[in-house]
Amino acid sequence: MKKYLWLACLGFLMISCKQHSNDYKKFFSDPVLYSKTVKRLNDVVLENNFPPMIGSRNYAYANVAAYECMVAGDNHYNSLAGQLRDLPTMPKPDTSNGKQIDFHLAALFAFTKVGNAVTFPEGSMMGYYDELKEMADSTGMPSAVLKNTIAFSDAIVGAVMAWSKKDNYAQTRSAEKYTVTTEEGRWVPTPPMYAQAIEPHWKEIRCLAMDSCSEFMPLRPAKFDVKNKNGDYWKAMMEVKNMGDSLTDEQKHIADFWDDNPFKLNVSGHVMFATKKFSPGGHWMNIVGIAAQKANADFSTTVAAYTETSIALFDAFISCWDEKYRSNEIRPETTINKYVNEEWHPYIQTPPFPSYTSGHATISAAAAEVMTSWFGDHLSFTDTSSLEFGIQSREIKSFREAAQEAAMSRLYGGIHYRRDNDEGNKCGRMLGEMIVQKLKLKKTI
Repeated sequence: MKKYLWLACLGFLMISCKQHSNDYKKFFSDPVLYSKTVKRLNDVVLENNFPPMIGSRNYAYANVAAYECMVAGDNHYNSLAGQLRDLPTMPKPDTSNGKQIDFHLAALFAFTKVGNAVTFPEGSMMGYYDELKEMADSTGMPSAVLKNTIAFSDAIVGAVMAWSKKDNYAQTRSAEKYTVTTEEGRWVPTPPMYAQAIEPHWKEIRCLAMDSCSEFMPLRPAKFDVKNKNGDYWKAMMEVKNMGDSLTDEQKHIADFWDDNPFKLNVSGHVMFATKKFSPGGHWMNIVGIAAQKANADFSTTVAAYTETSIALFDAFISCWDEKYRSNEIRPETTINKYVNEEWHPYIQTPPFPSYTSGHATISAAAAEVMTSWFGDHLSFTDTSSLEFGIQSREIKSFREAAQEAAMSRLYGGIHYRRDNDEGNKCGRMLGEMIVQKLKLKKTI
């Protein structure tokens, strides 16, 4: 009898140990954990005031590294090697002699390490990296599996980082700054910061999916003409002013919700202080996580959606910045102050770069097309992204509607002419459509 009781207890312990040993597989395959990991990088980008186009670079390389780890363990997806500009064949996992790798954790490790490498200050993400290792231990991952997982992840990280360093980013750090001139209609610094133009050489960054930075060049902006009060330019300028003077509460909420100014300088008398939010790209990274959870997407789909959206954001910023510093269009605030009312101020703060086209309109439309391809055109969701900044959530009926609203928010905010938004939205949509057609992330069955 004692013998049978001992065997029963042993069997129970073996079953319990087996269940515990598999806890880590369930834990690290949770797509919400991946979204939380992306949010960690988003927070680092926010806290360190990364301009939006640099933020898009952070998100793109970190997600590509995670995606390549995920692909190695999921044969339903294709590597991006040979699909993205200059991306070489990725290292293969070593599964010889029965070696086991947790590809979900490898993706999380890779995202974190690449995110850490392309941001500053040094080590910003490594505390979270250590947390992931502690999670592996507490959920029962065998030390050999953890060791193999880290080794594979590090191989992908090394390959992606080597690729990233050839995108011309380092060279543009010392490029010539924007020259401010007295030419009529040309962009000049705006109050209250009067900051220098941000990233005038961003068009020189290597594209990921586009053939060139000017592949989606918009129509020419309206000719600067403040003498003809019946002309297109004057009418566009006065639309900004008149709308800014009569905003409804709903329009103000839209402007605030999509403001996404990573560094706003608040001035009250002699007191100045800054407030931070995530950038437009960071806002769309949040939306990916919200949408993936609403759609009940699995880990692989979630990683793939983040990755392709981040690629769209990256190329959209390059495309838009190519036009911004081609046309160098003056901001509405400057013209209204000079020719109509020197005391007029936009509802939200004008960012420090030329007006045409709208960056938010461009990148939002590109992201919306990619996300529509993953989750459909009718996935409604509550965008809670701005709650952490004290801004009420918005109900969104589709990604394309969100992109349209983001574009219009710039007119409500008083920082863009309508044409900036319309042309940005159109070019961003075409760019997004191209990415969806060109990149083959998921294998066809």
